[in-house]
Amino acid sequence: MRIHKRDTAKRKVLALLLAGIVAVSGASVLAAAAFAGQRPSRSQPAASQPGTVACADVGAALAAVPEAAQPDVDQDLADLDVQVADAYRSLSEPGSGGGEQRVMGELAEKRSATLRKLAASAGPDSGLPEDVSGLAQCAIRRDLVVDASARDYAPEDGNGAAERNRAAERSGASTGGRSGPGRGFVDITTVTPNTAKPARTGPATGTFTSRCGRNENRHLNPDNVIVAPGVSNGAHHMHDYVGNLVTDAFSANGKLADAGTTCSNGDQSAYYWPVLRLLDGAAEKDAKAPGGGKDRNVGRILQPAEVGITYGSVAGNRVQPMTRFLRIITGDAKALTNGPANAHASWSCTGFEDRQLADKYPICPNGSRVVRTLKFPDCWDGRNIDSANHRTHTAFSRADGSCPKNFRAIPQLVERIAYDVPSGVRFAVDTFPEQLHNPITDHGDFINVMNRNLLDQMVSCINEGRRCG
Repeated sequence: MRIHKRDTAKRKVLALLLAGIVAVSGASVLAAAAFAGQRPSRSQPAASQPGTVACADVGAALAAVPEAAQPDVDQDLADLDVQVADAYRSLSEPGSGGGEQRVMGELAEKRSATLRKLAASAGPDSGLPEDVSGLAQCAIRRDLVVDASARDYAPEDGNGAAERNRAAERSGASTGGRSGPGRGFVDITTVTPNTAKPARTGPATGTFTSRCGRNENRHLNPDNVIVAPGVSNGAHHMHDYVGNLVTDAFSANGKLADAGTTCSNGDQSAYYWPVLRLLDGAAEKDAKAPGGGKDRNVGRILQPAEVGITYGSVAGNRVQPMTRFLRIITGDAKALTNGPANAHASWSCTGFEDRQLADKYPICPNGSRVVRTLKFPDCWDGRNIDSANHRTHTAFSRADGSCPKNFRAIPQLVERIAYDVPSGVRFAVDTFPEQLHNPITDHGDFINVMNRNLLDQMVSCINEGRRCG
């Protein structure tokens, strides 16, 4: 059933949305101008520096959507994303200067019309205010854009960072390092170890692994069947897929259940995440296509060198099976403008995975791979396969591994994706255009399409302390 409600306390998010766009404290991004081939000068007045467009995330504010209205609401949400992307493109084009007021005014008008349609479809229990005009207003945020130019490299530190930075400068890369906050990249060897394995006090210390390949068949599209079902290019960035062979915007449950899989154990689940691109001047075949160049995602798509899909229990507490077709997302594709509350992805390098970065890309030593780690919620309400905002039917467990009230513990999915990045070459994750390729926007999506036998095997392996797969 697609009518989902949230607690009153959780509706406080709406107040934040109406109060304005939450700032990202300490977030570091690659400058929008860098991806457009421009290099803004620090001497430029603030008003002439490139900015990005920040709008309230209407989807995050939804508390309930009637099942019959869901397709219309999904389409309206997708239209809002298109409007923001178009406004950002207009603002970032050379010569748009004095047109900011016009662009933002047109954006507010379009959003108002779409929001009225959306609110009417979603009904009085949607969680949206009766007057949605406040949600139509957006802002130009220049504080989220940083000049990550060649002047901002790390100082000599005795660990070889300076030489790598000079090599990066020769290749046009941005590194950042320790010279201050707001830089796009950091040398992983300069990062203090910041992770520790959680203490497993319970007996459920096993793991279950699905071996699903590295997307050798190049299953790529800019859709998102969870957040924007039935909408082509609903993500505005390209996704890598493993597992289910037919996953796209139009993959209903029956279609997923009938499909083949790349997973060796028969796991038909859909696993997907934004692609990583090398910014080495080479063009990808989507350079003029939606999700690619048309959405400011440029460069050669990197195939993962490793993909690990593992389920376990965070604190060793016993887990229960999840239901088939359960949808879970982790991270926030709009974390640059939404703020970091739902940002759960991290970046590191092989050999240094005790050092995880949330808002910077790592510079790895020669022979070390760039690693993305995506940890998914491990608690479920036991009823809904999805929720209106795609989050509140699941939750992350507490520090002791316990779940919130009325939630049950399920296996936690952890995706570990590693890449061979040539030394000194800049790279970036695909994002919505206005999210500026910020690493904090990394995210992953999962639809469980395992059969009952496989789900029972997973739970047995974890709860009995075995390693399976």
